[in-house]
Amino acid sequence: MIIELLQLFWIFFKIGLFTFGGGYAMIPLIQYELVGRGYITMELLYDFIGISESTPGPIAINMATFIGNDAMREYGFIARILGSMATTIGVALPSFIIILLIASLGSKFLQSKFVSEAFRGLKPAVIGLIFSVSIGLTVRAIFPNIKFDELIFDLTGFNYKSLIILTIVILAGIFYKKLSPIKIILLSSILGMIVYSIF
Repeated sequence: MIIELLQLFWIFFKIGLFTFGGGYAMIPLIQYELVGRGYITMELLYDFIGISESTPGPIAINMATFIGNDAMREYGFIARILGSMATTIGVALPSFIIILLIASLGSKFLQSKFVSEAFRGLKPAVIGLIFSVSIGLTVRAIFPNIKFDELIFDLTGFNYKSLIILTIVILAGIFYKKLSPIKIILLSSILGMIVYSIF
């Protein structure tokens, strides 16, 4: 069990260290590290994204906590708590260390030409990662049988309910520019209860 905890800590430490651009940019890394190693399934990853986004707190921390808990489920309740702690500390620790280093080095570090050019190079990669996650989540919600990782493009099982909710939320975001993310989450929850109970 100790080895599994250390492995989870190390995986999330790497994810935290190489994630730029927020929680959504870390999803491809989680998919590669955890789905690829068999810790969680792709379906469970999408469930964790939904749960993490609709619960308070940063999505990266929430996902790490949920995944750590689930990955240690076969070892019992205490192991699940330790798993959550290992993954949460693992994903948060790199940012803490980097902020401490930047604070100790001062503003000269951020004004360095090499650092500023590195950040400029990272921007397109972050946009690409977030875009790929957005497309993947959208396709997965509407066509649950499509599996990009296995190159399975099964269009059966079309989920029109998700398409209805997605369309209403997108239209609301277009026509009501001042709609806050909190209101969008609440709107999506209400629409989910209505659409899935009626149809």
